[in-house]
Amino acid sequence: MEKVLITGSAGHLGEALAWTLSRQGKSVIGIDINASPYTTHLGSVTDAQFIAQAMHGVDTVFHVATLHKPHVVTHSKQHFIDTNVSGTQVLLDAAVAQGVTAFIFTSTTSAYGHAMQPEDNGPAAWVTEQLVPISKNIYGATKLAAENLCRLQHEQQELPCVVLRTSRFFPEEDDKASIRAQFSNTNAKANEFLNRRVELEDVVTAHLCAAEKAAEIGFGTYIISATSPFTQGDLTELHRHAPEVVAGYYPDFGSIYQRLGWRMFVQLDRVYVNALAREELNWQPRFDFRAMLDGLAQDGNLPESNVSRFVGSKAYHDEEFEDGPFPV
Repeated sequence: MEKVLITGSAGHLGEALAWTLSRQGKSVIGIDINASPYTTHLGSVTDAQFIAQAMHGVDTVFHVATLHKPHVVTHSKQHFIDTNVSGTQVLLDAAVAQGVTAFIFTSTTSAYGHAMQPEDNGPAAWVTEQLVPISKNIYGATKLAAENLCRLQHEQQELPCVVLRTSRFFPEEDDKASIRAQFSNTNAKANEFLNRRVELEDVVTAHLCAAEKAAEIGFGTYIISATSPFTQGDLTELHRHAPEVVAGYYPDFGSIYQRLGWRMFVQLDRVYVNALAREELNWQPRFDFRAMLDGLAQDGNLPESNVSRFVGSKAYHDEEFEDGPFPV
């Protein structure tokens, strides 16, 4: 029986992976600092002895555990370095010692940072794996550092490593108060499927595809986001009059949104491009903006995968803040 290790097993993606792989008959080792139905080993990724013991007999590692953007205000920079950077190296070393055949690292499109910020009157950013990241906070900086550690481990130790830069998949409200004030949670998330969101099931399948292809790839970095309809020729107008561009691709979107009392964002400042992941990982995401519209037209609800319904919502913090769910 194949044995897999999942860090962050109490979080959104960690639990989704554990639920999926368990149903496939895999032996799942779940690591987290928090107890959960899929956490089999309670402890920190920074504890080398603990990780070495948990790694025994493991074939594939899914390193999902991380401090996220919502933790930037509540945790120190050193805490980010310890968890996101040092913890990754601990796992990489243990994976080499065990002879792991695939190491899948969950990174983030937030790593691109300032590189995604368009000029005031310029085109929206076209975000591919070739865009050079420019970190804008400690979250992005530490995820990039961890990506580089994965690359080094492959080059120096021949550990097959695949880095997946995932876009938004959390069900919680947006971390920007301005978005929460102007759009309902479902309206905002439907809009984001055009350019910067992905459904949890599609993130899970991307990880499974990456694990299957890791030995063949050796090392690779891929953007994991819903398939966008846009081309580079749309970027200028997307950053000026997004609803008009969207209507050109989806003639029914206006009537569906009007019936719901929804609005499209006036501007889209970026487009995440998933073409490389679909080509090289043989990844076939199911959920995109067309799927959102079809679900809304049918019953007024956004379509949702079984794994999303199972995992549900998980808070990043144990407290509520004055400005809402996030202190940022």
